Amino acid sequence: MEATQRQPGKLYPAIEPYNSGWLRVSDIHEIYYEESGRRDGNPVLYVHGGPGGGCLESHRTFFDPSVYRIILFDQRGAGKSRPSAELKENTTWDLVSDMERLRSHLGVERWALFGGSWGSTLSLVYSQTHPRHVKALVLRGIFTLRREEVLWLYQEGASHVFPDEWDKFIEPIPKVERGDLISAYHRRLTGDDEQEKVRCARSWSQWELMTSRLQTDVPLINQILGNDSFVLNFSRIECHYFVNGGWFEEDDHIMSRIDTIRHIPATIVQGRYDMITPMKTAWELHKRWPEAEFHVIPDAGHSQSELGTRTKLMEACEKYKNL
Repeated sequence: MEATQRQPGKLYPAIEPYNSGWLRVSDIHEIYYEESGRRDGNPVLYVHGGPGGGCLESHRTFFDPSVYRIILFDQRGAGKSRPSAELKENTTWDLVSDMERLRSHLGVERWALFGGSWGSTLSLVYSQTHPRHVKALVLRGIFTLRREEVLWLYQEGASHVFPDEWDKFIEPIPKVERGDLISAYHRRLTGDDEQEKVRCARSWSQWELMTSRLQTDVPLINQILGNDSFVLNFSRIECHYFVNGGWFEEDDHIMSRIDTIRHIPATIVQGRYDMITPMKTAWELHKRWPEAEFHVIPDAGHSQSELGTRTKLMEACEKYKNL
């Protein structure tokens, strides 16, 4: 009765992992993972965003712990994974391989994937690579890492809606380099000047945080920006992926391969006023994948914490929990 009487969008109570550890995935990298909820339950993997965002304790609370075997992991260089913010051997394809290695390590035959923003990108790529191991997809804030999507946020597009915040974002970069802001930031975030690196990491992170919700959570943003370790992980890894185009051979790598996963049950949730990953991409995905449930949240931006978005995500998790 608990699941059917829950207030819409109400997260499950906080829980602690019953298993956690690090899995060595290369000579350089170890990824952190944890399991909570029901030991013999329906496996679901939370795929965090960024890239470089890492997982939070609150991410466990989207799922009914009496039914789901809840698996969280930090991608290479992110969160508790080691070494922190490492860019070597850190590509989309390394992460897909890591997810498959983690699945095998945990003895999971098939699992559901829950991913938003970059988490939607990685969930889609993994599913297209290993469709037989995916039983359902819950996706939010669709991002396929096409060049136009990256340029919208980091060159021109969102800048027209947030010109005040945009001025703060471009301030660390000399005017002569502003024709390619991603490359300009990449040079500084991977350079030897530690003071400049932290300054640019904060600026990069602040731009994304200030544009992520309809109602800006300033205290939360200030708390995040005060964590040098997080902003360095987040900005360095994110910029590293974007400057390399995700290591896709084709700009439309994900969209052109949607037919390989159209048989997988899926729910897509998109905020109407998402400035990070605008609805255009989600709409194109919906047209290519009409079998997937598609929900547009009329009063939401990019964050999974916004009530309408959170409610639909949790409804999808309820729907798929007995697959």
